[in-house]
Amino acid sequence: MGPARPHPTLSKDSHMLSFIARRVASGIVLVIAISVIAFALLYAGGGDIARRMLGEDASPETVAQKATELGLDQPLTQQFLTWASGLIRGDLGTSWFTSQPVSDAILSRLSVTLSLVFGAIVVVAFASVILGTLAATRRGWIDTAVQVLSLLATAIPAFLVALGLVLVFAVNLGWFKPTGYVQFTDSPAGWLSSITLPITALALGGIAGVTQQIRGSMIDSLRGDYVRTLRSRGLNAPSVLFQHVLRNAAGPGLAVLGVQFVGLIGGAVIIEQIFAIPGMGQVAVTATSQGDIPLVMGLVVVTAILVVILNLLVDLAQGWLNPKVRLS
Repeated sequence: MGPARPHPTLSKDSHMLSFIARRVASGIVLVIAISVIAFALLYAGGGDIARRMLGEDASPETVAQKATELGLDQPLTQQFLTWASGLIRGDLGTSWFTSQPVSDAILSRLSVTLSLVFGAIVVVAFASVILGTLAATRRGWIDTAVQVLSLLATAIPAFLVALGLVLVFAVNLGWFKPTGYVQFTDSPAGWLSSITLPITALALGGIAGVTQQIRGSMIDSLRGDYVRTLRSRGLNAPSVLFQHVLRNAAGPGLAVLGVQFVGLIGGAVIIEQIFAIPGMGQVAVTATSQGDIPLVMGLVVVTAILVVILNLLVDLAQGWLNPKVRLS
């Protein structure tokens, strides 16, 4: 008797666990690298932080006392290690200007921003699959129209789209309120109404990029030999399209969708300002203008962790769609 072969299911599970471990490890390294770079840049470009906080009329003694109180008199390396040790314990520090814990300041706004960003991700995913599939399978004027609309959506900045949506659907038609945010727990219908225009403005640019990727991948897949083989075996067109072609084309689309997530977080800062939505965007603008470095660092770390988590989910989805990805 020959040597026992490993059970196929166990082999698949081990590959998946190894795949997840590699992605988690790379995500942790990425968060650490971003934290180090952001910390160095913020403190290197911050100038005399204590003087800026107290004003030009403050005495040198008062400025020195404030610098000692904030730990700014220590070497930069020691300052980073102190901050990092707090981060490991789950303590992001305290805002220099409001004395509020950074974690509280961020968590109180995080759900608002995530409702916009993940709502936009869902809209981008569904709209891109529909438009990309239509463009790849119907071609002709439909394909041309999708490409022209995608080009326009990419070229027009999100804040102009937001202003146009407010003018048409809020001011002229009165279908939505131009500004404000309603908590889901207060009124689900009001919450949906308050995020519809912001999500639409945020998602249009992402739809354009992902649609083009899905369209191109589906056209390449439709030209593959395996499609002709499946058709020759009697599989109907919908089965070939949705069970095989779309699944093969979904991988590149997911990769672009993961990249779009970073852009959506950045775009949410502007969109929240236009629609007066109390999300992380308002916190980021205020903290940056004031030079509130602990709060800015907290925002950087939370954003980096969100990006890592979403990229891990995208990688898992790609590994499920294409087992070869697990071995990469």
